Amino acid sequence: MLGLSGESKIFVCLEAVDLRKGFEGLSRITESLFPQKLLTGSYFVFLNKGRSTIKVLYWDTDGLAIWNKRLERGSFPKDLLQKQMDRRSFLMLLEGVVPRKICRRFSSF
Repeated sequence: MLGLSGESKIFVCLEAVDLRKGFEGLSRITESLFPQKLLTGSYFVFLNKGRSTIKVLYWDTDGLAIWNKRLERGSFPKDLLQKQMDRRSFLMLLEGVVPRKICRRFSSF
């Protein structure tokens, strides 16, 4: 289970990745795309070519952890992916929710 706080930064690799990679391979990709961010507590999202599998690499206070989800049917939508996502969009992506329009109820200060 991913425990995402409101302040967590979520970075997405927009290119397809061979998800047979483990900690070493994914951390190398992370360092090349997002320098100096690997050990900051941010979450790094990787998808395979068919967008049916997603891996999330993150620093869990004392080591790297990987979270993996494979869809039995369908794929993760490509049009929702951005280089950096907010918590709400990321959780909707994981749950398969495809919003037509996202509106905030309250304006941010």
